[in-house]
Amino acid sequence: MSTNLRWDSPIRIADEYAAGCNYKAGLGRRGLFEQSKVNERFYIGDQWHGVHASAERPLVRENIIKRIGDYKMALIGSNPISVNYTADGISNTVDMQNRIQKWRSQLALGVWPTEEIVSSEDEVNLVMAALSDYFRVTAERLRFDELKSRVLRQAYISGTGLLYTYWDDHLKTGLYADEAHTTPILGDIRCEVLDVENVCFGDPTLDDIQEQPYILVVQRRRLDDIKLEMKRLGRTKQAENLRPDHIGAEEGETGKATVITKFYREWDETGTQSIIRAVRVCGNVTVRPAWSLGIRQYPLAKFQWEPRRRSIYGESEITHLIPNQIAINRMVTASVWAVMMMGIPIMVVNGDVVQQKVTNDPGQVIRVYGSSEDVNSAIRYIQPPNFSPQFDANIASLIRNTMSQSGANDAALGNMNPDNTSAIIALREAAALPMQTMQNQFYAFVEDVARIWAEFWVSLYGPRSLKIEDDSGIWYLPFDGNRYRDVLISVRTDVGASSLWSEAQSVQTLDNLFSHQVIDAMQYLSRLPKGTVPNLSGLLRELQEAKEVTPPVTEGGDALEVPLV
Repeated sequence: MSTNLRWDSPIRIADEYAAGCNYKAGLGRRGLFEQSKVNERFYIGDQWHGVHASAERPLVRENIIKRIGDYKMALIGSNPISVNYTADGISNTVDMQNRIQKWRSQLALGVWPTEEIVSSEDEVNLVMAALSDYFRVTAERLRFDELKSRVLRQAYISGTGLLYTYWDDHLKTGLYADEAHTTPILGDIRCEVLDVENVCFGDPTLDDIQEQPYILVVQRRRLDDIKLEMKRLGRTKQAENLRPDHIGAEEGETGKATVITKFYREWDETGTQSIIRAVRVCGNVTVRPAWSLGIRQYPLAKFQWEPRRRSIYGESEITHLIPNQIAINRMVTASVWAVMMMGIPIMVVNGDVVQQKVTNDPGQVIRVYGSSEDVNSAIRYIQPPNFSPQFDANIASLIRNTMSQSGANDAALGNMNPDNTSAIIALREAAALPMQTMQNQFYAFVEDVARIWAEFWVSLYGPRSLKIEDDSGIWYLPFDGNRYRDVLISVRTDVGASSLWSEAQSVQTLDNLFSHQVIDAMQYLSRLPKGTVPNLSGLLRELQEAKEVTPPVTEGGDALEVPLV
């Protein structure tokens, strides 16, 4: 490797990319690249890939890999997650929280508390609470739930799921820097799920992304798009040296080239503070010279399905389920073929006796000339060997044992008659208990994403307003990220129940509270799960209007006279 060259040298980056590919190619029996392709084929159901069989012979699939994966991915990612930001080193007592809630109500009305009232600690706590709400707004804009599902799918197939957050300079925010609305504020964060095959880490033996010396992100891009990017950067002359290549190309791909973006950490002279920088190259051409991202953390977060010891790349569960899947498919195919052979056995026709075409259609008349012996020997069926009934039992046993050992038993999948609800819930909870470690790893991944987003907000937002959605409605909080850049921000995820059992239990609890008159109709309706009542907001508004116009009642039951204004 050309270690004597600069960090941003295209030759050195190419050598680092080759070293990263060699490491991944040596993982496991097939290597990370080939194993991921095989795993994906087995997951989507292409489990007889490369097998040449007769068109008359069915190749049956009993896809337990997808069933196990879908169950586990749903179990890990279905729970609703809320993110809470706090500032280390700053008190946040109950009294402070009550004051902040009052100020939030004033801010929703456009009234900013005076500096005599708001202390520096209160201001930081107010902003941290606002960032917690803003995370939910940003997650909805970026469709974070879909991104999480894709990360889980990538992790199940290849062992590692990666989410990349980047800054889009051209993204419209709908905000303006002046009251006349003549200077729009552009730029915000966006996210992309990366294939682990297209990411190389500088030191793959380190599990922590933030400790990596550098990270390479590889893309296959059209040559015209690369030249357009270089033209915008004033590098039109250098773009003339670009040529298409076939590094990492798919079959039938033309007119594209491999672009490598290298992220690395640059320290200041004191060695105490760092900034993330990046450089983009294509072959021997520098597409974009080194530039600063303006953030202090690598903008990547990872989730490993099964962690490997002393490796940043995880292990896929599919890799070790494939032998069982192949055995099940072969046995099921053999069973189906045996049944077909017994129902439609092979026909043997004596060509010397039968001259016409035999179609085996019902009612077909076959002319045979000769003696009775000739008629008996003209057509006959080959009797297939006896098929053991225990064969199907062995198939069912192998499927059941494979899914059970993978944590997807009948109780977990809901394949039980609901005769005893409490017992079923207990069995499902017991089946999901071994997944708690993997769930905690996924929640840690969400916390890493939340830290990265907060780093973008305090580093690149500058003066702008944050969109907040709470009980007061939608309002905007004045925010200046530079004021909180040195604040040590902590992240905590709160997880709620999401199963149908929890919703049913919530509705039942609300029914009991309402029937015992502990809560009124508005309190009951406002706490129902989403989607239970259509146009719930309109119904609550009508109840509120009816409540406001209803005259008060005396103890005797007569309505009090209300003076008209």
